[in-house]
Amino acid sequence: MPFEDDEQGKSSLPEQHQQHHLMDWLEDSMSFLSSFLVDPCTTSTTSGGGINNNDITSYGWWTAPQGHEQADMNHTAPSMDSTLTPANSSRLLPQDEFFRKRKKPMGPITGDKSMMFQAKERAEGEAAIEGEGEFVNEGEVNKKLASTARKGQGKSAGTSSNGGGKEARWAEQLLNPCAAAIEAANVSRVRHLICVLQELQSISGDANHRLAAHGLRALSNYLSSTGISIPDRGGADAPAATTFVTVEPKLFRLALIKFNEVSPWFAFPNTLANASILQALALDSSRRATSLHVVDVGVSHGVQWPTFLDALARRPGSGPPLVRLTVVGGAAPYGPFSAAPPGYDFRSHLLRYAKSINLNLQIDHANVLGSKSLALVRGEILVICIQFRAGHNNANDRTAFLESIRDLEPDLVVLSEIDGGIGSNGVDGRFPAAFAKKAELLWNFLDSTSAAFKGKDCPERQVMEGEAAKLLDTSAPAAEGRDRWHERMAAAGFLEEAFGDEAVESGRALLRKYDGNWETRTAPATAAPVTLWWKGRPVCFCSLWKSNRRS
Repeated sequence: MPFEDDEQGKSSLPEQHQQHHLMDWLEDSMSFLSSFLVDPCTTSTTSGGGINNNDITSYGWWTAPQGHEQADMNHTAPSMDSTLTPANSSRLLPQDEFFRKRKKPMGPITGDKSMMFQAKERAEGEAAIEGEGEFVNEGEVNKKLASTARKGQGKSAGTSSNGGGKEARWAEQLLNPCAAAIEAANVSRVRHLICVLQELQSISGDANHRLAAHGLRALSNYLSSTGISIPDRGGADAPAATTFVTVEPKLFRLALIKFNEVSPWFAFPNTLANASILQALALDSSRRATSLHVVDVGVSHGVQWPTFLDALARRPGSGPPLVRLTVVGGAAPYGPFSAAPPGYDFRSHLLRYAKSINLNLQIDHANVLGSKSLALVRGEILVICIQFRAGHNNANDRTAFLESIRDLEPDLVVLSEIDGGIGSNGVDGRFPAAFAKKAELLWNFLDSTSAAFKGKDCPERQVMEGEAAKLLDTSAPAAEGRDRWHERMAAAGFLEEAFGDEAVESGRALLRKYDGNWETRTAPATAAPVTLWWKGRPVCFCSLWKSNRRS
């Protein structure tokens, strides 16, 4: 529940804490408080020492009662920036001497400068390297990268430059040719580009350096499966990524909450989905006394549902006699963001919260998408939320998955997926083209995340970025465009529904809290998806569907 202004927020904060008991949901996790402030990695206070309520967004009412320990209230996750020493910080930006044509040093060279010069000596062993059917002068590529690097000088190591335009995205200008060289088995070119990537990659630099690190790791993994042997050139390999399954449940939960606070990547489709479900219930007043069954085929890991339950409990009149939430596990394709770490379980926290707001909630788990495993009950309102899970299989499996959803005859289906753009339908399935498309999608994520965290580095950011980078390692085809998903849903027996004005406005209101480069677009068609865009590029879409028989 957002506060109206600073002064009112300060006076109402204790009352707000007394009214809500959602701290049961987060239990022992007070360190996430800093995620609600202007600096997403440090704690911010007002001039009077209190919390700045204007900086608290929709999760502000998840804070604890005021009796909690101050040690927890003041805890801030350690910044990864502290690990960057002066000796290695110079590697965060491409160095001019690294890109200039090789020549003898004029004087003694020490430290990182010596390492970079020696790496260039090794990398430019081939003055020109044979590319795909043409002679490619690596010096020209390096000149372009040097120009880009100079344009970015003076900016924070954790921020993006030049608006994220292609001229500023030098990591892809190295990764994509490397993928093509691997496909062509051009060992000398692969060796050269990997050497350059090893020198430029940094898991804690700006979006380009991070993309270089994640891309280098993915290409190295792919290389190991091709049988191509690349001798060790002495460069630094990209460190292992931090992912959902490798962290403690507490950090995992904090990362989810913080990311939803600073980025609309998942919060936007979640908001649209919640508003649309509430709208569907309001329109069908004849079934007010009917139980609601929501099947969660998504990646929210419970974070989506507290706000929905709160809105459901506040509806005029009585809520549904029973709200069933079935979380689908292995029945849906696994991919980035879908797996939780061992030991993570949000059910007990969510059940306690539902009890505190007098809502009868039942939570189940299913590994098979079938009427028996879901324990479907005749007459209940069945809503299926498919959030960023349907696109993790090949084309045939995607169609089969949607058809299995259709067989359940749901009242409403919410489909949210990564939007690959108009040109992604029928994309070249070869490794270089698929890798380039995935690298572009990951760039959008890293670029927007850099802005979301204001260039700061912290464990929560690295968890989310490491999980997103798994996209490069998946064997699934690159993301399809929303038009292709429309064709798939229609072929599976669904009719698209239009979003209500309130749902669309709730999404727009949410975006006002985030970076100004985010925007939402809706096609003029009567029934069309709502899309989320970052810096003029589509990121994801959310669409509503009903079974053809029920229309």
